Amino acid sequence: MDLITTILAFVVALGCLIVVHEFGHYLVARACGVKVLRFSVGFGRALWSRRLGRDATEWVIAAFPLGGYVKMLDEREGAVAVQDLPRAFNRKSVWRRIAIVIAGPAANFLLAIALYWFLFVSGVPGIKPVIGAPAPGTAAQSAGFSSGDTLLKIGDDVVPTWQEARWVLLQHAVERKGPPVRTEVRTTKGDIRLLQLDLSRLTAADLDRDFLTGLGLVRYQPPLEPVIGEVVPGGAAERAGLRAGDVITAIDGQRIDSWRQVVTTVRSNPGVALAMELRRDGAPIPAISITPATIMEGERKIGRIGAAPRIDRDALADLMTEVRYGALTAVEKALRKTWDTSWFSLQMLGKMIVGEVSLKNLSGPITIADYAGQSAQSGLASYLLFLALISISLGVLNLLPIPLLDGGHLMYYTVEIFKGAPVSDRAMEIGQHVGIALLFVLMAFALYNDIHRLISG
Repeated sequence: MDLITTILAFVVALGCLIVVHEFGHYLVARACGVKVLRFSVGFGRALWSRRLGRDATEWVIAAFPLGGYVKMLDEREGAVAVQDLPRAFNRKSVWRRIAIVIAGPAANFLLAIALYWFLFVSGVPGIKPVIGAPAPGTAAQSAGFSSGDTLLKIGDDVVPTWQEARWVLLQHAVERKGPPVRTEVRTTKGDIRLLQLDLSRLTAADLDRDFLTGLGLVRYQPPLEPVIGEVVPGGAAERAGLRAGDVITAIDGQRIDSWRQVVTTVRSNPGVALAMELRRDGAPIPAISITPATIMEGERKIGRIGAAPRIDRDALADLMTEVRYGALTAVEKALRKTWDTSWFSLQMLGKMIVGEVSLKNLSGPITIADYAGQSAQSGLASYLLFLALISISLGVLNLLPIPLLDGGHLMYYTVEIFKGAPVSDRAMEIGQHVGIALLFVLMAFALYNDIHRLISG
């Protein structure tokens, strides 16, 4: 069922974003008087097609779904009837051609703004930014954070949820070289404190994993008893015979009083057999030998047994919140969120190019499909947030000055404005080869990262 959900969520997301992007091109092309010959979702062999409208535009769903295109009447691609010459794309002014090309990415940004606005008006569920005890020697401990502190502001940004706090800190963390970040917290006694969080010790490798844990900023967790609430099918816990409801009393002779102790012991012993003592239905049972699976967390090996704790739902509900704004405020918030995400995406790409951020952060279709499935299973709000993020990413990607992408065409038209004449066919041909090579390299890195994540768990 999870696999089916993932596939459906990915197909729906991809189809929606492609249609919105290409429809942007289509609408502006029609408004500029250009005849549209084909509107295709996907590439390759047509699985479905219909001719509709005054111009008998061919609407197509093709076999390979990773993309799409709008084919317009153009003398460079074939003979054009005399009566249709005024409606050829190449006959339009450079400014109209720019408007048509930029309309696709603009449609993706507008979709993101609309989704964020809807979510901010209807309410976005989140986790309160309450901090757990920071580990000794971390930046959070040095700054003076304590268990139970609630983050209120990071720099000038109000952070109503843990997700928003992570997003704002990530933007600061990518810079790393600036002064300590000013943070405002409310203590468990209700006092307001100003703390300075030093991010300078973060490395590029830290950004490949959970950098908040490296800083010592961990979510506050209500005390959990060492009781198993769920066993993952196929995991080490199931193979060893553990069941939901089992109480873990000791591991390798060491008494266990909380679920945190279980997690710490398991994570620090990947591939090592552990003797786990249990109580089942109130009675002790013989010690069970269990070997945590070895998985990679960044560059570090950790253990995992595939078991989750029994959760106190009431305690968990106290840590949840909902972010909601009025209709007008939501417009400003949606615009800012879209701008910040777009700018941050460009910053990350730039830092990847100069080596300040690892190329491991590139994700391909497998990872995107996995995120689509996870967000869909988490609820409508999570899935719409995912759609908004991917829509922005698609818009930014298409504006990069790479031949074959919209940004490449905009680059040609910019040269044409200054040159006073279109770019030569030879230059465009060379650019096409360069564009294909660059896109192939990007896709190869993204797919490698996808496969590495699957292998490493």
